[in-house]
Amino acid sequence: MADVIPYNREEKSAQPSSLYLPYKSTEFRAPKQPLVILPHTLSEVTGPVYGHGRMLPVDADLTKQHAGEPLGERIIVSGKLLDENGRPVPNTLIEIWQCNAAGRYIHARDQHPAPLDPNFSGAGRVVTDAKGNYKFTSIKPGAYPWRNHPNAWRPAHIHFSMFGPSFINRLVTQMYFPGDPLFAFDPIYQSITDEKARERMVSRFDMDSTIPEWALGYKFDIVLRGRNATPMEH
Repeated sequence: MADVIPYNREEKSAQPSSLYLPYKSTEFRAPKQPLVILPHTLSEVTGPVYGHGRMLPVDADLTKQHAGEPLGERIIVSGKLLDENGRPVPNTLIEIWQCNAAGRYIHARDQHPAPLDPNFSGAGRVVTDAKGNYKFTSIKPGAYPWRNHPNAWRPAHIHFSMFGPSFINRLVTQMYFPGDPLFAFDPIYQSITDEKARERMVSRFDMDSTIPEWALGYKFDIVLRGRNATPMEH
């Protein structure tokens, strides 16, 4: 536990720092010189918009993308995309990616001894409707080891990417599940030193969206800006 205690707890932050020593790789990724601000070109500001015109229903249902059903606990994740004033953000592309129920990604660098699921690719996308709503059907991801510190395990989580009208308008965050015992040991989660801000990354169980005898429902609203913004990755 000593290896993952935050080193600067007295300063509360609602967003993760680019350098957070318990999260080992940030020491190599964090800028060591002042940032150089480059002017945006017209193409960066005005486009492109990815995937809006080619969306299919199966893109938002990760349990129906293969011939068979994936293994694991079926879940329905839904919510709203909101601005700093609580107004819905419509027509925004949301992408998700996650590991399977055994905690394994389909990626060449993920070689830990957990089984792959031939019926689960772990990626989906959807466009928010006029009221900012989105919904995904998936499988609850498992925890997995990641070697950041001795006996390090990531809590179950789903990555979210929100694409605005141009390439530079992209925000990425993670959604966690309530009551995970690994929260206290995870430096990525703990890098948000403001406790209330950390809680905004945790979904809540939702009986209304739970489908009897089929899937549990979770709500996860995403706030893009302002004092109640969802913590985003750098």
